[in-house]
Amino acid sequence: MKQVTVLGIGNILLQDEGFGVRAVEELLRRYTFPPYVQVLDGGTLGMELLRFLTGTDKLIIIDAVKGDGPPGTLYEFKNQAVKSYFKEKVSMHELGIQDVLATLEILGQPIMEITVFGVQPDLLDIGLELSPLAAAVIDPVVARVVRQLESWQVEVMKNDATI
Repeated sequence: MKQVTVLGIGNILLQDEGFGVRAVEELLRRYTFPPYVQVLDGGTLGMELLRFLTGTDKLIIIDAVKGDGPPGTLYEFKNQAVKSYFKEKVSMHELGIQDVLATLEILGQPIMEITVFGVQPDLLDIGLELSPLAAAVIDPVVARVVRQLESWQVEVMKNDATI
């Protein structure tokens, strides 16, 4: 089976900047995944992510992004659009991820399918809680991640404890 990675990135100490990490935490709270799926809190790691992404065939990135929409806007980029996403530097972490993806290509291990889900941040102040606008997007992002995984024929199992 192909290796699938769901990667949440961001700094949880800066409110909405931690959106990707908070979304991954919620995903893990609600669901269990097969062994070939790794769900990772990438935090603010940059090139250090290389060791976790080597061998990944399909990748979902969840992040805070700087787009043109109002705070709380949900963005989705796929495959070739992801390169434009990084080129236009709309991610708060574009350099680290861009470098990792480029390095994987140079090493002959490109990730074949990539989807990015991001939210336009509202608050980037020091604090552990997401703004209400970003928090409201967690459920839709988790649902989209699950749909994307299922479209890749990944069996996503709902945890008993979730309502």
